[in-house]
Amino acid sequence: MARAREALLSPADLERLRALRRMKAVALAALGLMAVAFVVAFWLQARYPWLAYVRAAAEGGMVGALADWFAVTALFRRPLGLPIPHTAIIPNRKDEIGRSLGEFVETNFLSAEVVRTKLSETSIAARLGSWLRAPAHAERVATEGSTIAAALLRALSDDDVQSVIAELAREHLVEPEWGTPAGTWLERIVEADAHRGAVDLAVDSIATWLDGNAAAFRGLLSRRLPGWVPRLAHRFVDEAAYNEAVRFVRAVQADRHHPARLALDGYLARLADNLQHDPGTRARLENAKSALFDSPRVGALAAEAWNAAKTGLLAALADPDSGLRRRAAVAIGELGDRLATEDPLQQRVDGWLTDAAVFLVDRYRHDIASIITDTVERWDPAETTEKIELMVGRDLQYIRLNGTVVGALAGLAIFAVAHAVIPV
Repeated sequence: MARAREALLSPADLERLRALRRMKAVALAALGLMAVAFVVAFWLQARYPWLAYVRAAAEGGMVGALADWFAVTALFRRPLGLPIPHTAIIPNRKDEIGRSLGEFVETNFLSAEVVRTKLSETSIAARLGSWLRAPAHAERVATEGSTIAAALLRALSDDDVQSVIAELAREHLVEPEWGTPAGTWLERIVEADAHRGAVDLAVDSIATWLDGNAAAFRGLLSRRLPGWVPRLAHRFVDEAAYNEAVRFVRAVQADRHHPARLALDGYLARLADNLQHDPGTRARLENAKSALFDSPRVGALAAEAWNAAKTGLLAALADPDSGLRRRAAVAIGELGDRLATEDPLQQRVDGWLTDAAVFLVDRYRHDIASIITDTVERWDPAETTEKIELMVGRDLQYIRLNGTVVGALAGLAIFAVAHAVIPV
């Protein structure tokens, strides 16, 4: 049974167990030495009177050793298995000891004043910055952060994420009315001529396409001509249509006040006004919006976008040489430099951390201390006794050894004083 329990101990506990056994053997040997000295002195003191002092010292040493053995043993178990009151204190009062320990920690360590005083004396931000600014440490933080982020991404349900995105989109995009805000926005753009750049880009794109796609006009109009029209006329009509289109686009490009541009400006101004004040226009916009967002294809595109984003993020987080990981490590190193060198930033960060720690301790200190109480209550009494004895038992054996020495000196002193005061 003892070997089975030892097999469950950690290497550190095994070393403590060996040290405890050594000290128990030393304390027991001291008691044995006192007993042998007492027997020899008691047997020979009639022949050698000076051995009476040895007998007195040995007698006192045995008494001290036995008394301290009883006291130490009574902490952990019943001495000799006898049901003596107030023995086996730790296994019998385990829960009470746990509660007292929890209350002690809560009262003396988990108070707002203690935490604030300790943290205010510690340059947390500066130490953190000095640690983070080292490239190896920044890389380590980036690696650990990437691992956590990847685990969170994998833990997310794709269906749940898509549902959340859909709910947010419906709440913030679909349900709000678009007409009035869109009309106001468009009106400001037209009044500020901010749309001119978009118009120029569109006209330039059309001109570029026309320059490179003259063949696309073949048959564009001629195929609609009657069959009796000569083939030469077909070609003339197509070329005339192409040249007219090019001429029109060039004119729009060159003239900032071209009638087409003015017509577009007027249309946009009317559309902005209708979006703000015409119920019919607003209703058509709302219907188009609902049809767009309710389309199964849009839902499928959203799902594909999330899956692609998730796959890309996971790949970037897993690759130590990815741009994301590199930039994260650089950003962490830069943050470390700032924390290590900028006093105002250090003071702000230290203040935030101190306030956060004081808030958490002040609100949850009872819950934190209850960890000690609950843990001790869950321990088996025998296991609790063993844990505590392994931690402090070796030092307690020194009490037994000291009791032997002090008892011997006390016995010798009492005997010597008695003989000095009352001569035989």
